[in-house]
Amino acid sequence: MRIGLFGGTFDPPHIGHLLSAQDALERLQLDRLLVIPAALQPLKGAEQTTAAHRLAMVRACFDGIPGVEVDPVEITRGGLSFMVDTVEDVRRRWPKADLHLLIGSDVVPTLPRWKEPERLLGMVRLVVLYRDTDGTLPPEPEIHGGVRARALASRRVDVSSTEVRARVREGRSVRGFVTESVATYIESTGLYLQNSRIPDRADP
Repeated sequence: MRIGLFGGTFDPPHIGHLLSAQDALERLQLDRLLVIPAALQPLKGAEQTTAAHRLAMVRACFDGIPGVEVDPVEITRGGLSFMVDTVEDVRRRWPKADLHLLIGSDVVPTLPRWKEPERLLGMVRLVVLYRDTDGTLPPEPEIHGGVRARALASRRVDVSSTEVRARVREGRSVRGFVTESVATYIESTGLYLQNSRIPDRADP
């Protein structure tokens, strides 16, 4: 069995995440792709949206996509989320599976700061997603410690979670940046509006 692992903060999950997941599922010929929202990302600031909200949005984003499963393992475990611990958990559940860990090319430089990166890379086949590409990719880019990764071109979708949060705070639409279900969730819960720039109303 071939299993992909696609982790992240997903604050919120956007169209780029969705398309990357679908591309990886097809091009890597995965039997299943686990989308894994972090409980608390150790390399990001403390001001992360609560895990419950992010899990709900990830479920809304990926609901009904064949072969894709939302796995709350890191949120269930709680505390700081370390991928090496998550991979060990997945290996216990599927001991004979061939595991493929998906990360963006922008994440590669942070690998030395991950928990036990050598042990992690010894348990998975690393797949690096490249968005900004002219069609040419390094066949097997050398990653941390000389480990060879598989390069995978993903679609050029110029959207980020940071931009989505900013648009919500500024009162601008996020339709098309996220799925309709995620946009509806954000609107219904008032997420990302704590620092919104709402103009003062002079009229009663």
